[in-house]
Amino acid sequence: MSTGSQSIAGPGEASLKRPPQRNPLVPTIHDLQTPALVVDGPRLEANLATMAKAHPGTALRPHVKAHKSTAIAKRQAAHGHATFCAATIREIEGMAAAGLGEDLLLANEVLDATRLGVVSRSGARVTVAVDSPETIEAASCGGVPEVLIDVNVGLPRCGCAPEEAGALAEMARGKGLEVRGVMGYEGHVVGLPDRAKREAGCAASMKLLEQAHADVGGDIVSAGGTGTYDCNPWANEIQAGSYVLMDTAYARLGLPFSQAFYVLSTVVSTAPGDASYVIGDAGLKSLGMDHGDPALPGGRVLFCSDEHITFVPGRAEDDDAPSPLDWELPGRPVAVGDPIRLVPAHVDPTLAYHERVYVAEGEEVVDEWPIDLRGW
Repeated sequence: MSTGSQSIAGPGEASLKRPPQRNPLVPTIHDLQTPALVVDGPRLEANLATMAKAHPGTALRPHVKAHKSTAIAKRQAAHGHATFCAATIREIEGMAAAGLGEDLLLANEVLDATRLGVVSRSGARVTVAVDSPETIEAASCGGVPEVLIDVNVGLPRCGCAPEEAGALAEMARGKGLEVRGVMGYEGHVVGLPDRAKREAGCAASMKLLEQAHADVGGDIVSAGGTGTYDCNPWANEIQAGSYVLMDTAYARLGLPFSQAFYVLSTVVSTAPGDASYVIGDAGLKSLGMDHGDPALPGGRVLFCSDEHITFVPGRAEDDDAPSPLDWELPGRPVAVGDPIRLVPAHVDPTLAYHERVYVAEGEEVVDEWPIDLRGW
C-alpha cells in the first residue's frame, strides 16, 4: 500500500503516528492504496438528514450525477426520497437495475432514447427532458412515454425559450407523449456567494419557469440545486445533488451541510535542499479541477499535474478559514509517507474519476461502495 503506517492527527497535534492499539481485523484509511476516495459516513448521514428535513419525500428529486453510486442513492431512499433525476442514460439504467426505478427523470436532452425505452418497458418509470422537435421525436421513437419541457431560465445551456414551451408541449402531446410539466435549472446563480444576489437570481429564473408552466400545464415544476435548495419556493421538486458530499465551491455559501468526502493522498517526495514544497500522489486524474485547485487544510496548493499535487505546508497569511475536515497538516515537517487529505473544488467530476469509495468512521474503513453509475 502507498500510505505506510502513520495516522492522521487532529489540528495542532505534532505527530502522525498511528495509535498503538487498534483492531487488526478492521482496516483503516492507512491501509488504502492512494489516491483513494473516502467518505465520512456520519457526515454523509447528517447531510442526508438535514436535506430530508428541509425537503421531505418528493419535494426533493435527488440528482445522482453528483455521486454516481447506487449505494448512496439507496441511503437517500432510506431518508424518504423515492424519485431521482440523472444526467446520463447509464445513470438511469443503473438506478433501475438497482431497484430504484419508481420515478426516474433524465434531466438532459438525448437524440437517441432507445435505451431509455428499454428501461421503461422493464417496469421503471422514466421521464426525459425535451426542448425541441428533435428531442420530442427522439422520446417518441425511443419509447419513452413521459416528458418534461426543459425551459431556459438564464443558464446558457439546454432549454427552450419560455414563450416556446407551450407549443412544444402540444407537439409532444400530439405524438402521444404525456407531458408531466416543466423543468428549468438556475445554474448560473446557484453558486453565487452573495445570498441576496442568489435569491434575486433564483426568483427571476423561476418567474420565467412559472410563465412557461402556465402554458404547458402538468403537475411538476422541477428546478433548483444545492445552492438554492432553501430559497426556491416556486419549484415543487428540487434537483439537488452535491449536498450529500459537498465541495469547496459550495462550502463558500454557508450552507448547513458539512464536507463529507476527501481524496486521500500520500506524500511521495519532498523538495531537495532549502526548497519547501512537497509532492503528493493525487493529481488531475483523481481530482475535479474545473472549479479550481483542491483545498489542503494547513497547506497551500501550488499546482496539480497528472498524478501529482505540489504544495507548501503552512497557511497563507490571509487564510483564517476553518478546516472543512477537522484535520490539518502536522506542526512538524512533512515527510515522505505522510498521508494528506484533499478537499476537491467540484464533487461531480471527482467522483467520476474513481471506481469506488471507501466509507470511514473516524479512521476505520467500515464499507466499500462501487461508483457504479459512471460512464454513458
